[in-house]
Amino acid sequence: MSTAASDKAAPEKLTPVYGPSSEQPPLFDGTTRLYTAYICPYAQRVWITRNFKGLQNEIKLVPLNLQDRPAWYKEKVYPPNKVPALEHNGKIIGESLDLVKYLDANFEGPSITPDDPAKKQFADELLSYSDTFVGSVFSSFKGDVANEVDPVFDFLENSLSRFNDGPFFLGQFSLVDIAYIPFIERFQVFLSEVLKYDITEGRPKLAALIEVLNIIPSTTYEPITISYSSS
Repeated sequence: MSTAASDKAAPEKLTPVYGPSSEQPPLFDGTTRLYTAYICPYAQRVWITRNFKGLQNEIKLVPLNLQDRPAWYKEKVYPPNKVPALEHNGKIIGESLDLVKYLDANFEGPSITPDDPAKKQFADELLSYSDTFVGSVFSSFKGDVANEVDPVFDFLENSLSRFNDGPFFLGQFSLVDIAYIPFIERFQVFLSEVLKYDITEGRPKLAALIEVLNIIPSTTYEPITISYSSS
């Protein structure tokens, strides 16, 4: 991982959240904007990518209040009314994993896409599996947690054993880690504190991944005190 990227990914002063009375930023005025939500794990994927690549000055955050979005967001910016969405070069693009790839392909900064064909193929497999992983863990909250989540966390542990040139899914930090980070982080806390299930027990590689992610500035989130923008 690039030290320079980590330095550029230092904590930034967060933009106040846009609520229903907030004025819409100018659309397509040449500014690249990431419409996001500080609390949304899908949006955090793109936020992590932006920060890791050192694009804080190139991509402005427009954080939304998900519980009470400004009407202009759906009406004039992004009709699906979801986050994240990116305003760039006169168009609006959505979907978190598509945006992670888009930022990597269209902006400067350290690459998060592997060059090795075997790693590229495995990356595609893991990205395709991410929805299954998230859905399985969420559904387990209403059932037998251990029986339902053991297979998916075991899958992650086994996946982390595929390459041995680093602690990450593809050895080196990549878009795969970005896809999973926000969810692993949340699930670890919730499952441990609420359901008394430790996702790292018997899974040393997953434990090592979580440990190293906690020291990468662009992937580390402090508790956020949300204020609202009226302008």
